[in-house]
Amino acid sequence: MVFYPVAFALLLHIYFWGAGLAWLVTPRMWRRSWPLFAGLAGIGLQSAVVWAGAYANLRGTETYGRLAEFLPAGLLAVAWWRHGSTGWKAWFRVAGVMVLMVVLLNGAIAPFASSSKVLTTSSIGSCDAADYAAGARVLSEFARSDRDGFIGLTEVVRVHSVDNFFDYWLRLNHFTPSAIVALNGSVFGLQAYQLISIAVVVFLVLGIPIVFWLARFVLGFGAWASLFLAGIYGVSPLLAYAVGHASMSQLLAAPAIALVNGCAVLLWRASVSWRRLLSMIGLLALGFWLILGAYNFIVVVCLVPAFLYATGLAVWNGQFGRLIRWVVGLIMPLAMVSLLAPDRVAGLLERFQLFQEYDFGWRIPMLSPEGWYGLVANVSLGGYATTLRWGVSIFLGLAMLLALAFGAKRHGRQVYFVLCFTLPILAAYYYLILRGRAHGTNASYDAYKLLAVFYPGILMALGFGLILWKRSGVTFRALAMSLGAALLVGNVWGSYRIAARLQDPPLIVDSSLPKLQTIESLPQVTSVNMLITDFWSRLWANGFLLHRAQYFPTHTYEGRFNTALKGDWDLLGGLISVRVPEAGDYLPIEGPYSLVKVGSPHFLRAKLGDGWYDMERLARNNQHWRWTKGDAELVVENPQSRLLHVGFRFQARSLVERDLEIRVNGKRLRRVRIGTELAWVKVPSLTFPPGTTVVKLSSNLPAQPASATDHRLLGFAAYGIELDVKAEPDPAEN
Repeated sequence: MVFYPVAFALLLHIYFWGAGLAWLVTPRMWRRSWPLFAGLAGIGLQSAVVWAGAYANLRGTETYGRLAEFLPAGLLAVAWWRHGSTGWKAWFRVAGVMVLMVVLLNGAIAPFASSSKVLTTSSIGSCDAADYAAGARVLSEFARSDRDGFIGLTEVVRVHSVDNFFDYWLRLNHFTPSAIVALNGSVFGLQAYQLISIAVVVFLVLGIPIVFWLARFVLGFGAWASLFLAGIYGVSPLLAYAVGHASMSQLLAAPAIALVNGCAVLLWRASVSWRRLLSMIGLLALGFWLILGAYNFIVVVCLVPAFLYATGLAVWNGQFGRLIRWVVGLIMPLAMVSLLAPDRVAGLLERFQLFQEYDFGWRIPMLSPEGWYGLVANVSLGGYATTLRWGVSIFLGLAMLLALAFGAKRHGRQVYFVLCFTLPILAAYYYLILRGRAHGTNASYDAYKLLAVFYPGILMALGFGLILWKRSGVTFRALAMSLGAALLVGNVWGSYRIAARLQDPPLIVDSSLPKLQTIESLPQVTSVNMLITDFWSRLWANGFLLHRAQYFPTHTYEGRFNTALKGDWDLLGGLISVRVPEAGDYLPIEGPYSLVKVGSPHFLRAKLGDGWYDMERLARNNQHWRWTKGDAELVVENPQSRLLHVGFRFQARSLVERDLEIRVNGKRLRRVRIGTELAWVKVPSLTFPPGTTVVKLSSNLPAQPASATDHRLLGFAAYGIELDVKAEPDPAEN
């Protein structure tokens, strides 16, 4: 249950930081509803403080985080003095939005609370959470000038012009989410892995007031209709998918983009009055700051809907001078923010170069019209069965088209707004989908991200259609209300399925991973070769060991490139463990992790060869295993100049009892038996000469079908492989 109080504490803390700022910068026309902007203002102010602390070369938020609490308190006092106590009544005017936020926060945090009794982070597939956590530790414990340990390991962390891990976060990576986790972690006394999942949920909830504002004050919808759309945003499986994958930057960018586009549209409607611009400049600067800090690369397209809106009207009415003033007016707050964060702007070109160099993400199913509105069949955002999918798509598509067609005469401004906020985004979405299919890349991942960050505008099309039908007589009103209820239920059901997956997540920071940080207290360990096999654990281990130099045999992530293994110790984790006889050269860590000194006279390395499926796991039980495809290989590297005698055992099970032959470099040496129950199987000592040796594990039975639904052919499942190097051969085993 600890997740709930911490989640509400984080939400309230962010609102405390943003209350004074939002109260001061909200234009007079919306001041009666200024709390709608307090959440984003809190995020913006906190990230600005961390940014300033980094450039002041302070040693992380641990040194100034709690002292910084005086800043929002001071702003709140100034706002109170300037506007008087009557401003507190605004909270009552937006009470419906606040209640909705509380309800959805409870619902969204529930699966994380069910998955663990202690604060931790989990994911349904993406490893982004570990990356954000590493950035949070950088910003909480290090100064920008630090070059010790992993921070200054140029050959590993260099990314284009960035040659240290600290500047990588300032210039290229997603700065703001990590900054928020760092600052709040320092204030609450929590580590990043304890806050990431909670922060993701809070970021989702903070978008709800902005969606309400966009519907209520920009499009002019009624209060209940606007609240309905905000609720749909909060329960949409398209956003729940982002929560499940810990996509923090995406969840920040969406309301920020809605904010700058809404302000830009209203500025145009006000005939680009300089007085109106000055009143909005604070909110515009806040939106641009959040975009640059979270998804800096999307700043180049963030105003596409508003630009099409203003350009179309300018061309239609011949108001080109007004258009120029409008563009200049929007450039002003963007320029202000760019001057405060020049590194974020300077890194834009390099970020786009990285998109060309690496195929980021994974493949996400294409959404058809029913998917735009959150009607998806599974946790991967896949569509329903073909007949149902296209039937629902055609119905929803026709309903929206008819609403736009019939509403064009009486509600032309709203129809035009909807078209500008949907058509270019959907066109870009399907272009990326088709590009990915044509080139065999993960462009569908980029397509999903694009749709998600512009999703508040997409929702306005849904809202317009429902509201127009509701105003068109009893029959259409009943149809609209029924359709709205069906969409709400469909969205809740889709999000529930994602929540159910998060209750037993495939990826979680278990109790053993944080214990890796104890390695930093060992003075003899100054550098490690990161030989942890699975991506999730390896990336978290990187964040827990930033005070130590680290070398990777594989490309782990941006800023964690593969190089020669120059570390003094091998950090092992996964299926294979190696033990050497010298007590000081072998250091067990909790769980499957251990350290082996490279300089040991009995040092060797081992890795899985051909014939293995990917890792599978039960996160709650801290259990992982890999099935063989039949015959499988283990590759052993002996760097010594003499024979090494190695005890060999493994924990395994099979679908059927089978004999297993141990062949070394093609020669049969041993035979063991594997049963259907999980058990340790001991192999008498093997001898490995200098160089590389291939150990082949061959069965007397063919691989068996896994199940009726799993068409893999399986040999046996290995849960652990232990190599125990002997100081001397054991005659009893030969």
